[in-house]
Amino acid sequence: MEPFHQLIQSEQPVLVDFYADWCGPCKAMHPIIQDVARQVQGKARVIKINVDKNQQTAMQYQIQAIPTFIIFQKGQIKWRHTGMIDRQTLLNQLLSLSQVSS
Repeated sequence: MEPFHQLIQSEQPVLVDFYADWCGPCKAMHPIIQDVARQVQGKARVIKINVDKNQQTAMQYQIQAIPTFIIFQKGQIKWRHTGMIDRQTLLNQLLSLSQVSS
């Protein structure tokens, strides 16, 4: 697997889901994240980062609460949201960025 800092340098938007296994809202978001990943396949990437196993990355991006979603493009933070969110909003954010890059 590519290192995190390389993944987020992509031309395509990369949605990062910062989560933990013990987090109820994170578990509730899991099927939504999987669905979004399927729908944006080829246009954007979706990756999950477990904050307990990747504490340094979580600290680097100042993850104070989970779930936190960040969309990166070319290494830049393009969008950030903390807490539960609906599928359509996530899709809209990713697809609007993927159209800019193509």
